[in-house]
Amino acid sequence: MKIDLFNISNFKVDGGAMFGVVPKVLWSRVYSSDENNLMVLTLRSLIIENDRHKILVDTGWGDKQNAKFFSHVHLHNGEGMIEGLARRGYKPEDITDVVLTHLHADHCGGCVRNSRYGPGYELVFPRAIYHVSRTQWEWAAKNNLREADAFLEENIKPIGDSGHLNLVDEEGELFKGFSVRFCYGHTPGLMLPVIDYNGRRLIYTGDLIPTISHLPLIWNMSYDIDSLKTIEEKKEILEEALENDYILVFQHDEHVECCNLHMTPKGIRAKEKFDFSEI
Repeated sequence: MKIDLFNISNFKVDGGAMFGVVPKVLWSRVYSSDENNLMVLTLRSLIIENDRHKILVDTGWGDKQNAKFFSHVHLHNGEGMIEGLARRGYKPEDITDVVLTHLHADHCGGCVRNSRYGPGYELVFPRAIYHVSRTQWEWAAKNNLREADAFLEENIKPIGDSGHLNLVDEEGELFKGFSVRFCYGHTPGLMLPVIDYNGRRLIYTGDLIPTISHLPLIWNMSYDIDSLKTIEEKKEILEEALENDYILVFQHDEHVECCNLHMTPKGIRAKEKFDFSEI
């Protein structure tokens, strides 16, 4: 198995939204923000290759929307999705599978682009199967006021119309050495990749634990649909990861790509922080 991690783009979000009920006087000690209370996050994607599959995990914001839309998310730096893949030897046509942790715009927007041949949209990865949990797909399809700005029809409907959609009903192995795990606190049917690599187990923590600063059980985002469920799910995964010496891979942390864990008087916390290339 070959595996790599790259940052599609940085973007900015409100620091208070990222830490919910945790006061700024506390979270600002561990994650900085600017004069507008905006903090920088990354959009890291995984590219995994085994004997039969070239798998991309999450695709970033994409570029379909107008300048006003993107002025609110402040995209900057990063490698770009197509460019990041190209640096690793992949073209869009090479990707056989796209695994989407969920359908919020910053995770799936790069699956679909404006058509090059007229009005409408087309898939960025034309040969790929797009894997989404059934629970998340059905939840996004009916939409809700809390997530309406995140579930964008132009990101989601073209995938469903393409005939390339695979709805995942059960946790477990999706590809050899690549399993998925369902969570429901952030948004119902969030699907986290669990990957066996070089004798270690990696958990791509996605929006369950977006940064290393979100390891404390009650340090959670106001974006979560069910905060109490998030706490339960974090507790279960962190205890399992501690017991079995898993590596956590962070999708959104500007400063830290990976860590392992140890028990402290304050609970489970990061032990060693390191880059993905060191695994």
